[in-house]
Amino acid sequence: MHILLLTQWFDPEPTFKGLAFAKALQSAGHQLEVITGFPNYPGGKIYPGYKMRWRQVEIIDGVKVTRVPLYPSHDSSKFRRILNYFSFAFSSFFYGLFCGKDIDVIYAYQPPMTVGLVAAVIGLFRRIPFVLDIQDMWPDTLRATKMLNSSWVLDVIGKVCLWIYQRAKHIVVLSPGFRRLLIDRKVRADKISVIYNWCDEQALHMHNDVSACTLGESGNFNVVFAGNIGKAQSLEAVLSAAKIVEEANSKVHFIFVGGGIEANRLRQLAKAQKNVRFLPQVPMNSIGDILREASVLLVHLKEESLFEITIPSKTQAYLSVGKPILMAVKGDAADLVIQAKAGYCAQPEDPSSIALTVLKMANLTENELMEMGKNGMNFYSKNLSLAVGVNKFIEIFKQTTAVEKR
Repeated sequence: MHILLLTQWFDPEPTFKGLAFAKALQSAGHQLEVITGFPNYPGGKIYPGYKMRWRQVEIIDGVKVTRVPLYPSHDSSKFRRILNYFSFAFSSFFYGLFCGKDIDVIYAYQPPMTVGLVAAVIGLFRRIPFVLDIQDMWPDTLRATKMLNSSWVLDVIGKVCLWIYQRAKHIVVLSPGFRRLLIDRKVRADKISVIYNWCDEQALHMHNDVSACTLGESGNFNVVFAGNIGKAQSLEAVLSAAKIVEEANSKVHFIFVGGGIEANRLRQLAKAQKNVRFLPQVPMNSIGDILREASVLLVHLKEESLFEITIPSKTQAYLSVGKPILMAVKGDAADLVIQAKAGYCAQPEDPSSIALTVLKMANLTENELMEMGKNGMNFYSKNLSLAVGVNKFIEIFKQTTAVEKR
């Protein structure tokens, strides 16, 4: 098959369906072209070594990557974020209309919704089927994060999404909850598949001799949160939990690794807390060592119905490195950790629940913690790995193109 992979974010940006996915598809014998933007996520600035231009073609590990211009931004400004989304949509649409002959299927990675819209319109003009991979449910996410508050605008976005779903030959979602929601919205059940995300396995399992001192004094019980520090993560509740924990067990420390629009504010809030540390964002090829030095890995999202049907991306990375997980997210993500027997769950945005669960885990034996980590690693390998996911995608691509050729 000749596959056109359409995504606003691609390596060297952090993304789930990036270079590793593309290489795996090519290794399976398929021809691939990627259309993406100039790398600027998550900082909102063009990466060193890149310069904005109409088009830049790269060959990265044998994969053809075509970059088209966009407005680089990833801050709290609604206007700049919208401009970022629509600028990529505009340039990728015009390039996608004419790129690559004999394309068999378009794979569109969403968010943002505008990527799915571009794939639908290109597919309509060029009569190419497309598979939509929904990682973020719009307009639900926009409403939950308050990025948009206008009810009529959200309604319009919802109607556009429904049109995209109708145009898609097949839809892939990251959780059973997403599938149920789409079925409730009258999308045919037989065109929706659940394929769990995987993590960047190669980067996570590289070793860079990061020592335990990275996380502070040896002998501490370190609860580590790694990833984006934004409004959706609602980490102020975790800081409140840390205050409760400090009074009960001074050896328990909370360490936040990463950056985001809330990072500076939270640093200021935690200035007086001796058991809280913030570390800057580190490259993916270094984060694995830091995660393995943790005692427990924390996932937290604000309490929203939308987040009950999503699985935060760090979940797969945490499972892969074989460390116990404290899942402070309701719904599908909690079910996954319980199914894997890989950790404990707490109530999101509930400092008391989080604190009690942390203290409970801190009282477990080393063997009990190791068993949880081992369970998680085995569950990831059997159910969530790159190899498992790629095989499922290839089968969907084959079915999609076979139906189209009948």
